[in-house]
Amino acid sequence: MMATHGARSLEGKLTRRDEEILEDLERFRLLTTRQLQRLHFPAAPLGTHRTVSGATRGTTRVLRRLETRGAIARLQRRIGGIKHGSAVTIWQLAAAGDRHLRAQRGEPIRRRYDEPGRAFTEHTLAIADVAVSLIEQGNADRFELLELELEPASWRSFTGAGATVITLKPDLVVVTADATTETHSFVEVDRATEHLPAVLRKCATYQRHYRTGIEQQQRDLYPAVVWIVPSPDRARKIRAAIDEDRELDGSLFTVITSEQALATLAPYGPHPSLTPKGGTP
Repeated sequence: MMATHGARSLEGKLTRRDEEILEDLERFRLLTTRQLQRLHFPAAPLGTHRTVSGATRGTTRVLRRLETRGAIARLQRRIGGIKHGSAVTIWQLAAAGDRHLRAQRGEPIRRRYDEPGRAFTEHTLAIADVAVSLIEQGNADRFELLELELEPASWRSFTGAGATVITLKPDLVVVTADATTETHSFVEVDRATEHLPAVLRKCATYQRHYRTGIEQQQRDLYPAVVWIVPSPDRARKIRAAIDEDRELDGSLFTVITSEQALATLAPYGPHPSLTPKGGTP
């Protein structure tokens, strides 16, 4: 009874943009105010807001309204501290929003939305920032964004030795294109929190998946495995570890910093920085 009431309480009270915000919070799991602004309240020339500050104020008003209705919830944890203001508030779907989306699809099972840990939060937001940047630039007609899969839609299951089922879990699957070229990528967003042996084990799983030929049958190619790391030093260490591992085919893997992400995932011309000017992602 309460679940039905919760879903009905939002009926007729949400705009299409409200619905899209809920859908993105379900899809991305966590987003900051600034990321939501970039997705749904773009500043000029793509949007109606003249400045990013104005767009952020408009975003904040809508998010507070959705929060009041129990559709979304802010995390207690904030990025960068209180002094940076609402642009660093982190949002997730709340109970009423979850019930509303599931009622729309006729799904009875409720997902729990607990306060996540710091490592999960930072990794999830880093993945989201890559994805949001791709969506932004695609909307600006710098390239076509043909595919953007987040977890768990990005996962690939295959059979390993002894009929063992192995699940490869890319952070993102991305396909971009211009008029003549497509770029296919499996993306791993590294926060320099994993030891190098864990990185190499993930690379070995990619290589096993590559050798099955499953992805190639669907795409006629195997996507580049792109590791996006926080610093040049981390990039050098991962690249060296891959090249020194005699079991790995180093040509499958590309290791870059976040500043190189757009130019690597959508190599069709000059791109702005991954982080927009005037704001924290």
